[in-house]
Amino acid sequence: MAIVGIDLGTTNSLVATWTADGPMLVPNALGESLTPSVVNIQAHEVSVGRSAQERLITRPEHTVAAFKRWMGTEKVTRLDGHGYRAEELSSLVLAQLKRDAEAHLDEPIDEAIVSVPAYFNDLQRKATLNAARLAGLHVERLVNEPTAAALAYGLGDVDEAQFLVFDLGGGTFDVSILDKYDNVMEVRATAGDNFLGGDDFRDILLDEICRRHAIERGRLAAVDVSRLLRFAEALKIELSSRQTVTYGFELPDRTLDGSIERAEFEAVAKPLLMRLRHPLERAISDARLDPAQIAQVVMVGGATRMPAVRALVARLFGRLPLTHLNPDHLVALGAAVQAGLKTRSSALEDVVMTDVCPYTLGISAYNSGEGRKSGELVTVPIIERNSVVPISRSDTFVTVSDRQERIDVEVYQGENLKPENNVHLGTLSIAVPPSKAGRESIDVRFTYDVNGALEVEVQVTSTGERHRRIFKNRADLAEGDLARRFSDLSGLKVAPRDQAENRLLIARAERIYAETLGDKRERVAEALTAFSKAIEDPRNAHPERQREQFSALLDRLETDVFRDFD
Repeated sequence: MAIVGIDLGTTNSLVATWTADGPMLVPNALGESLTPSVVNIQAHEVSVGRSAQERLITRPEHTVAAFKRWMGTEKVTRLDGHGYRAEELSSLVLAQLKRDAEAHLDEPIDEAIVSVPAYFNDLQRKATLNAARLAGLHVERLVNEPTAAALAYGLGDVDEAQFLVFDLGGGTFDVSILDKYDNVMEVRATAGDNFLGGDDFRDILLDEICRRHAIERGRLAAVDVSRLLRFAEALKIELSSRQTVTYGFELPDRTLDGSIERAEFEAVAKPLLMRLRHPLERAISDARLDPAQIAQVVMVGGATRMPAVRALVARLFGRLPLTHLNPDHLVALGAAVQAGLKTRSSALEDVVMTDVCPYTLGISAYNSGEGRKSGELVTVPIIERNSVVPISRSDTFVTVSDRQERIDVEVYQGENLKPENNVHLGTLSIAVPPSKAGRESIDVRFTYDVNGALEVEVQVTSTGERHRRIFKNRADLAEGDLARRFSDLSGLKVAPRDQAENRLLIARAERIYAETLGDKRERVAEALTAFSKAIEDPRNAHPERQREQFSALLDRLETDVFRDFD
C-alpha cells in the first residue's frame, strides 16, 4: 500500500507519491497538480478545489478559503447552517487529495506524510493531525515544509554544505537553515511568521487600489469584495513580470481605470518586506552563522515569484537564490521523498533527518531576580528554541511560601516572558512536604524527541518521588468526539469524480455572469442554459464537444471582465 506525501497549503494543496523514477505529483480530477484549498458546502454537498474557488464570488456565504491560518484556534465558520472548525475544513481538502491519489494509483491510501510550516506550534500541529484523522489518513509524522523542500531540491545528494530555505506561501512564512554532512541533514535553526504570505501582499495592493479610487470596502457587497480580491491577485501576478500594468475593472456603479508601477506596489508593500527580514535575521543569529557561510538559498512557495522578495534575498546574501524548480511543487515532492525514505525505497540513499525545537519550552515560576518586580510570574525556559532534538534539559525550582504543600508545574511553549502570552501545554500537580519557603525543591527535566513528543519528569528532591507526563504531538481528539465529527462530515455528499469538469465550467460561468452586465450577461446565461441541458441529456454520450465550445466562449468573455491588463 502506497504512502503519499501531502502539502496542505493555505492557497493550494498537492499530493505526490514516490516512484522508481523519483517523486511524482498526482493529478486531480481536472488533470491539474494544484488543488485550491477552498471549500464550498451547499445543500449538504461539498466541493473542493477550483469549482469551490469560483464560488467564492457567486456564493461567498457558502464558501471559505485560507482556513489554514485558523488551525489550532477555536474559530468556527458557518456554512450551510453548520459550524466548521479549521481542522474539519482541512480534512475535506485532505479527503479530496486522498480520493485523487486512490483514483490515480488505483489502490487504497490510508497513510500519508503531511507537511506543516516549521513555525507551527503544538496546537497547530495537533489540529493538522486531527484533520488527517477525520480524512481517514494515518499520519505517523509531520514533516516541516522547508525540510521537505530541501529534500525535493536534492540537497540530500550534496556531501557537505549549509543551506537556507526561504518558504513564502499564500498564508505563512518559514525560514530554516540546514546543515548537510555525512548523510545527515540537520536543521540548525528555524523562524517564521504564521500570518504573513502572498495573500497579505494581495490585500495591501487592493488597499492601495481602493485608496486611489476612494472605495470603502466595508460598504461593498460580498460578491464585489470577492471580485476585487481576485482582481488584486491577478494584478499582483502581472506586476511580477511587468514594470507597469494598466488596468480596468467594473463595479456596479463605476469603472476603475488606472495604472500602477511595480515600484509603487513595492513601496506600499515595504512593511511586509520588512517583516520578512526579522525571521531571516533571527534564524541566522540562532544558527550562529555568517550569511557568507550559507552555500545556497532555496526559494519555496508561489509568493517567492515576486521580484521584490527575490531581490530582498539577493541583497541579504549577496547571491541569487535557487529558482529553477517550480516553487509551488517543492514541498509536496519533498513529502513524497520522505514517504520513500519511510518505506526504505531501494532507489533512495538513506538520509538521516534531524530537526530542532521551533519554540522555547519552559514552565511558569515566580521571579526573584533583580530588575523585575518581586513575585512576578514569568516563563522560565528549560529547552530554548532551535535546540537540536532529541534533547534533554533540567532545572531546579523551590517552594515560595511557608507550609506550601503543592507545586503546580505549568508547561508552556513560546517566546514571551509572560506565561499567559504563550501556548499552555498542560499541568503537573506535585505534592511536597510542608516546610519553610525555599526549603523544598523539585528537579524538572524536559526531554523532547524528533516526533515532537515532550516528556516532563519532576522529582521531589527530599523524598525522591517522581512524576512523569508525556505531551505527544499527536491528534488529541477523543474517540467519541472523533466519531461524532467524522459522522457529521460523512453526511456531506461528494459530487462524482467524472463530473468535475462540468461542475467547474458551470461554477466558472456563474462567476462570469456575476461579474458582467448587459449583453455579455445575457450571452453567459444563454450559453449556461444550453450547456446544462446538453450534459443532462441522457442521449448525449460524448459531451466533450459541448465542453470545448462552452470553455472557449467563457475564455473569450472572461478577457472582457478585466478588460485585459495592458
